[in-house]
Amino acid sequence: MGFRHNGGYDTGGPINRLNSFMKTSVRIGCGAGFSGDRLEPALMLVQQGELDYLVLECLAERTIALAQKRKRQDATLGYDPLLERRIESLLPRLLEKKVRLITNMGAANPLAAAQKIIDIAQRLSLSVRVAAVTGDDVFSLLSGSEMALETGKPLSDSGTLVSANAYMGTDAILPALTTDADIIITGRVADPSLFVAPLAHEFGWSLDDFDLLGQGTVIGHLLECAGQLTGGYFADPGRKDVPHMAHLGHPFADVSPDGRAVFSKVAGTGGMLSLATAKEQLLYEVMDPSRYVTPDVVADFTQVRLELMGPDQVMATGGRGQTRPGTLKASVGYETGFIGEGEISYAGSNALGRAKLAGSIIKERLKDRFTDLRIDYIGSTSVHRTNFGHYPDPYEIRLRVAGKAASAQQAALVGEEVEALYTNGPAAGGGARKYVHEVVGIVSTLINRHQLTPHVTVFQS
Repeated sequence: MGFRHNGGYDTGGPINRLNSFMKTSVRIGCGAGFSGDRLEPALMLVQQGELDYLVLECLAERTIALAQKRKRQDATLGYDPLLERRIESLLPRLLEKKVRLITNMGAANPLAAAQKIIDIAQRLSLSVRVAAVTGDDVFSLLSGSEMALETGKPLSDSGTLVSANAYMGTDAILPALTTDADIIITGRVADPSLFVAPLAHEFGWSLDDFDLLGQGTVIGHLLECAGQLTGGYFADPGRKDVPHMAHLGHPFADVSPDGRAVFSKVAGTGGMLSLATAKEQLLYEVMDPSRYVTPDVVADFTQVRLELMGPDQVMATGGRGQTRPGTLKASVGYETGFIGEGEISYAGSNALGRAKLAGSIIKERLKDRFTDLRIDYIGSTSVHRTNFGHYPDPYEIRLRVAGKAASAQQAALVGEEVEALYTNGPAAGGGARKYVHEVVGIVSTLINRHQLTPHVTVFQS
């Protein structure tokens, strides 16, 4: 069952009016940094991390557009594909340890996601309260005349639009936190806001205290990619060695009411948390450190200070901010056809030469059928599309051909031609594979933040 709570908070004063006392610190852990992240680190955080909150950050621009397509095909879907597996393993432990979960695994359908969690709880004979945050779906608000940020052209020029989700912020999550729900599940919200919201709730931060929100955004930004902070994306063997990566632990932060945060990980887990890993994550996807725009604040990272406090312990202070923007970014998905792919390997002497001959054969056979055809020689020039210096000829090459088409049938021709190289192409080709997939393109636009009306719907098992 569920009931609805309209969103909306007074931004002029402390927001946590329901707590009879203010916590002296809050511990927040991040158990997932993207949809396909490992399941084990979140379990470890809940079992041994002594958390107050666990955050699972599982959305990206293309992720939610694909979720919208699944929802159009089946109205009961549209949430994260791993939601059931994550919740089945986490739910008993979350309730036992009294850890509140905040996650954007609702993707394109937070209400269905909340109901699925209730179903899982009932199957496990558990009582749980779930708050679903909606209001980010702005597809009905678009006219198509809005400008795409990437192209400067109207959205309608991109093709058939299939989805539009605005990045909501802390103000959309706060009403859900006041319901005392065990799990708060959202659609598209800004990644740092998943962390800023519980801090604002627990400490009574005003949504007009932009220096505090700026520091909260620093905390959220450092945590949001999970294993990246503890050395996952940092590792480069022989240059930046990270221990025990097969058992990489995810980070948590102990945060005080003034925003001071000490980051660490569960003792005994793999990876490392150092000044170097923290600095890399602080600047990850940040184009202008003095103006990092979120729905909550325009954060300023330029005065952030990182201090090593002990083994795998880094303190962050000094985040600042300016007033929140009047517009919100919206991620817009559109249909852009199908991609057909084919791959085949060549190994041994003259592997690159044979692969290039195979590529020329495919190019000749498909040149009149595809205007957008890409041929890659994986192991030679597939990533940078050029050669940086003189290297010995590679011993093995993977030929990859991809072509874009309007229909799945036409796209399938690419893989069929590559597979035919088994007997019609150069010597010793092997390991061919082929597949076709539908492509969703992504552009962004800005909408007035006052057009959104967040809602909270509460479910109880």
